Amino acid sequence: MKKFLLFTFLSVSLCLNAQEGISNDLAVNSNIKRSTTKKKEKKESAFKPGEWLKFRMHYGFLNASYATLHVKSAEIDDVPVYHVVGHGETTGFASVFFKVDDTYESYFGVEDGKPYKFIRKTNEGGYTKDIEINFDHKEEKAIFNDKKNNKKMDFEFQDSIQDLLSAFYYLRNNYIPEDLVVGKAVELKMLYDDDGIFDFKLKYLGKEIVKTKFGKVECYKFRPMVQSGRVFKEQESLSLWVSADDNRIPIRISAELAVGAIKADLDGYNGLKHQFKIIMK
Repeated sequence: MKKFLLFTFLSVSLCLNAQEGISNDLAVNSNIKRSTTKKKEKKESAFKPGEWLKFRMHYGFLNASYATLHVKSAEIDDVPVYHVVGHGETTGFASVFFKVDDTYESYFGVEDGKPYKFIRKTNEGGYTKDIEINFDHKEEKAIFNDKKNNKKMDFEFQDSIQDLLSAFYYLRNNYIPEDLVVGKAVELKMLYDDDGIFDFKLKYLGKEIVKTKFGKVECYKFRPMVQSGRVFKEQESLSLWVSADDNRIPIRISAELAVGAIKADLDGYNGLKHQFKIIMK
C-alpha cells in the first residue's frame, strides 16, 4: 500500500507521479494547442477563490483516506494569483498500516494560469519530502529547492509549463469541450520533482453518466497515460471523470493497481462558481 494514496491524490489533480514514468512514444495530439486560435475572447473561469473540494478514497473494502483542494487568493510580486492548497491523509484503520500526510501548494496567475511557486511537503510512512519550486517566466527558468537534502538546481523551459496542481486548474479553464475528440489527448509540460520537465498526456474517452452520492452527473471521461508494471496493471489502468458542467470538477477516479484496485469519489464541495448540474431523473 506504500504509494497508492499518493497516486490517487495526484490523479485528483489530473497529474500522475513523474516517478512512475510517462511514455514518450504515444501518438497523440494536443487539443489545447489546436484550439487556442479559436479562443479569441477571454473565457470565464471555471472556478473562484473559496472553492473547496473533498474526495473520499477507497482501497478495496477500506475507506482509506480523504483529500481536499482549496482555492484562495494571494499576490506574488504584485501579481494577483490563485493559491491552491491540496491536502491528503490516511484515516482510521488504513492509517494503522501506512500513515500518509501530504500537502501540496501552488500559486498561479489569475489572468494566464502560469505557475509562480509550488510547494510539496509529504510524509508517507516516514518517507518525507520538502520541496519548493519558483518559476521565473522572464528568464524562462524554474529554481528547484530540495530543502530536506539541501539541494538546488535550475530547469530551463521555453514553452508553457505547469506544476502538479496548477495543471489541473489550467486544464479546467483552457480545454474547450467542443474541440475534444474521442481517442485524442491533451498534453502539458509539467515540473514538480527533480526528475525534470516531462510531457503529461490525458486521453479523452467521451461522455458518461456517473452515479454519485449527490445524484447522477454527466461527465467527460479521461485517461492519464501511466507506466504499467510497478504500480498500475496496464498503461491505461487509470480513469478520471470530470463534470460536464461549467465547473469541470473531478467526480471519480478509478485505477486498477498491480495489487488490488482503488477508487476516489467526490464527497463534498463548497464555493463552486457555477451551478453543479445533477440529473434528477
